Amino acid sequence: MIALQVVVAFIWGGTWIAGRIVAAEMPPLAAAGWRFLLGTLTLGLLVWHSAGKLPRIGRADLARILAMGFTGILAYNLCFFYGLQHVQAGRGALVIALNPVAVALAAWLLMGEALSLARLAGVAIALAGCLMVIGRGDPLALLRGEIGSGEIAILGCVAGWCAYTLIGRRVSRTLAPLTMTFYASVAGGLMLLCAGLAEGSLRTLPVVSWHAVAALLYLGILGSGFSYVWYAQGVMRLGAARAAVFINLVPISAVLLAALILDEHVGMSVLAGGVLVLAGVWLTNLRNPGGRG
Repeated sequence: MIALQVVVAFIWGGTWIAGRIVAAEMPPLAAAGWRFLLGTLTLGLLVWHSAGKLPRIGRADLARILAMGFTGILAYNLCFFYGLQHVQAGRGALVIALNPVAVALAAWLLMGEALSLARLAGVAIALAGCLMVIGRGDPLALLRGEIGSGEIAILGCVAGWCAYTLIGRRVSRTLAPLTMTFYASVAGGLMLLCAGLAEGSLRTLPVVSWHAVAALLYLGILGSGFSYVWYAQGVMRLGAARAAVFINLVPISAVLLAALILDEHVGMSVLAGGVLVLAGVWLTNLRNPGGRG
């Protein structure tokens, strides 16, 4: 099971490379729509295979599922594909490594969850590292308004995933993680479909290279289908805390794969910022002996 979680981390790292390939040939709305058409179909088949039927959800969960679809599927993926039109895959993945810290900070500010001094220090370190990554080594570039729309879009991914996670905490009290993920994908996929039909980019089949087709299949079937099932299995067998540790491998694998496949070069200042982000994530995930934080 541990080996499978490593595989999942590398699959999710690879989504940044696949996303970069697709973003070069398709508009963000079309790319996101096709990704989640494939992903939702794959998840639905896997859920049906494991349970023999599609699980039902109650009316009380419906509004939250719709909110998860809007934030974690629609908003996140539009920002993801738009950002990857302008930002290297490796840099984007290093910014997204901030997700656990953003969730911890938002839970502290909005929900009153406790943060120990060590975890607060982790938040500060990770934020400093993120500023270095998006500013290409200059942590004050964001404050001076010197970053581009691509970097802002990647930060939008962080905001969308943060909201998705916080809403998902409530939904997970009544729904299994895989059921929650499937219905959020259905909701977000329908939103993408409606938006794409209205905008026009989903009215016809895209004319793209075989590289982009392969990347879309990877994003939908592996990145948004099988990997979610395997990760959910890891959560059940290893526990949420142990399974979540492997998520830290995602930005590392993305940087390595981007260098190997896309021949991307990430400067030392950006890598240093990425190290700070990961160090901050590690500190933020620490638990006090007394159980607080």
